[in-house]
Amino acid sequence: MQFQGTGTYVATDDLKLAVNAAIALKRPLLIKGEPGTGKTMLAEEVAGALGLRLLQWHIKSTTKAQQGLYEYDAVSRLRDSQLGDDRVHDIRNYIKKGKLWEAFDADEQVVLLIDEIDKADIEFPNDLLLELDRMEFHVYELQETIKARIRPIVIITSNNEKELPDAFLRRCFFHYINFPDQSTMEKIIEVHHPGIKQSLIKEAMEIFFELRKVPGLKKKPSTSELIDWLKLLLADEIPEDILRNRDTTKAIPPLYGALLKNEQDVHLLERLAFMNRRER
Repeated sequence: MQFQGTGTYVATDDLKLAVNAAIALKRPLLIKGEPGTGKTMLAEEVAGALGLRLLQWHIKSTTKAQQGLYEYDAVSRLRDSQLGDDRVHDIRNYIKKGKLWEAFDADEQVVLLIDEIDKADIEFPNDLLLELDRMEFHVYELQETIKARIRPIVIITSNNEKELPDAFLRRCFFHYINFPDQSTMEKIIEVHHPGIKQSLIKEAMEIFFELRKVPGLKKKPSTSELIDWLKLLLADEIPEDILRNRDTTKAIPPLYGALLKNEQDVHLLERLAFMNRRER
């Protein structure tokens, strides 16, 4: 079982090698990279390419590791006991399976995405060490141990907002998705906007990469934002001449709202444009 990329996702050779290495080693694949570089989409594409079902666990700041295993609703059981509901006699009625339990319980191999693990509390990765390593966990309310029937392919993403524990990292195969170079970016654009004029790509990418180089930018525009920007340029039928012959003293590109996502960066470019005009 080898991942060779798909027609809708541009995977570099290094990335394909990392996916296949993690599968061969039977270890979780930890993917880091800038937001918007296709980390989450990778899991979707791996599942699609290998013909496997995808289970997604999107992590929030309030997410606890236990939720990925199961949750016991003691409050509902107490309420039902007071109402004389017959369901109260079977504790299984009050246990909600988490995504790990679903993956372990599947009759066929699945791809399990644990998305943006760095959003959770610092102890979150440690709380999943044994479960991901041994592929089993204990349900105390049932006095049962749930073991994976078939080891799932686990893909974990991180935006690198906080460091992950060393013990957790040791159990993963790691890959960092570098920001695409110009050649790779052209392939990505072609996937999302087939048949787009090369002249428009050239002018748009020149502005895009120049923008990413601006010192002091709080949030650099990402690949996904470039794709959105090009979509707007095409929808509004903005000719590449406007991009090519733009007034560099204005600094801010047309439809900049697709690229710049906070007022500090807009003000920064406006100040740079003002300084540029004064120097002329």
